[in-house]
Amino acid sequence: MTLHMRRSAGVLLPLSSVRSETSWGVGEFPDIGALAPWLQEARLSVWMMLPLLEAGIGQDSPYSALSAFALDPLYISLDQLPDFQALGGEAALDPDERAALQHARTSPSIDYPTIRRLKSRWLRHAFERFKSSASQERVDELSRFREEESGWLQDYSLFRALKEDQAQAGWMSWDPPLRDRDPEALAAAGARCEESRAFFEYVQWVAFRQLAFARDRALGFGVHIAGDLPFMVAEDSADVWSRRDIFRLDATVGVPPDAYSDEGQDWGLPVYRWDVLADRGYDWLRERARQSARHYDLLRIDHIVGFYRTYARPRDGSEPFFIPAEEAEQRAQGEAVLEAFTEAGVEVVAEDLGTVPPFVRDSLAAVEVPGYRVLRWESDDGVFRDPAGWPERSLATTGTHDTSSAAVWWDSLEEHERKAIRALPALGSLRDEDAARFGPAVRDAILEAVYGSRSALLILPVQDLFGATERINLPGTVGPHNWSYRLPWSISQLVADPFIRERTRALADLAERHGR
Repeated sequence: MTLHMRRSAGVLLPLSSVRSETSWGVGEFPDIGALAPWLQEARLSVWMMLPLLEAGIGQDSPYSALSAFALDPLYISLDQLPDFQALGGEAALDPDERAALQHARTSPSIDYPTIRRLKSRWLRHAFERFKSSASQERVDELSRFREEESGWLQDYSLFRALKEDQAQAGWMSWDPPLRDRDPEALAAAGARCEESRAFFEYVQWVAFRQLAFARDRALGFGVHIAGDLPFMVAEDSADVWSRRDIFRLDATVGVPPDAYSDEGQDWGLPVYRWDVLADRGYDWLRERARQSARHYDLLRIDHIVGFYRTYARPRDGSEPFFIPAEEAEQRAQGEAVLEAFTEAGVEVVAEDLGTVPPFVRDSLAAVEVPGYRVLRWESDDGVFRDPAGWPERSLATTGTHDTSSAAVWWDSLEEHERKAIRALPALGSLRDEDAARFGPAVRDAILEAVYGSRSALLILPVQDLFGATERINLPGTVGPHNWSYRLPWSISQLVADPFIRERTRALADLAERHGR
């Protein structure tokens, strides 16, 4: 039986949100293995993360990727890097750096600028140490990595080196020969930036090794890692610069008006040339699928409707339109893309939320790809659908990284809405005084409802496991309140804090009672 058809429970938790004693103010790859024993104890056998791809320069959002393949150096553990330890480890930091690191570690939210600045500087030092003293075995391993990943790594490392050479300016503003990839200009630039390219390739090698080791350790505790595939990459990305023929830049990707915005959303991302991709058998997407299969056991495909039909907003302000235009073509395209991913050997779940035409969910059912069932949105004319009747081949949840927590949602309900959801069998025993405000009784009733759902796969936002109120992202807004959430407990505290111990036992009991 496939993973998403086994009856199981898991957690939605950004890796960035994890705290540990050795990490530098943000979750790091080794924390995956370190957290796995607690997840096993709570019977949370699937850990779903947000994208781990390298974010665009100056970006905190993991959905605006600088590369469709490169992992974000943000997650590299310097503590686990031999070249950094050979320099003396943290003791080698100067007083100002140690003060900055202490601030990042104790900050209630992720201090991206400080963390990136410190890690970038010491990854450079580590690379210099590697060049001067690495064993032949490690040198050969890096060479093999460069060869195995050359299909994307060469363009990526040159792109990163050129951005550095151009003071991080977007490729659109580079001199025309480099902007438009003139072969002679690229050859000259490659020779000029050889040292910088080697550094960026080293960083990716370190990141890939640390993720692979952490995933293997998690699997040893029975914890499967679920990745998240962004629908698109940023315009200022290695992929758009190096594969211009599969992107159109006269329009940007967005979504029509929906629950989040009466005007719809414009994400500012380039639009696929779907006709070119189709002619090539979706080769670039197949590359992404193969990469995903190397990193993850399960893959959430973000904004699946965009692979069926992309909502394009012309830059000239003219009327938005869908690509393709007709439903039959849309369905054929979406199913071809899903086939490309499933053929790569990674299991897939589809984020099918928002403005999604009915044929998309019919199509997902036909190709046996699970979609989402979110408790707060599962209603017809004000009557909530009992989770016990949700499709078995689906992912049940209380929310996503884009929603408020269950606690905030419950307290925002009108009285008639609260009455409607209390009609569900699992919530029917709530007393009026308990239901009036979110508290432990409401938390436990909601968890009982979704744990008891017919959906084989249950993935719960980490906040809802504990009844917390924080959120990860507020769609349609930009600022430090987004993507900066950190757990209030470190990994070691999860096994010592009395409240967490009680919740751990309760989650394990829920899983036992509902066969997860």
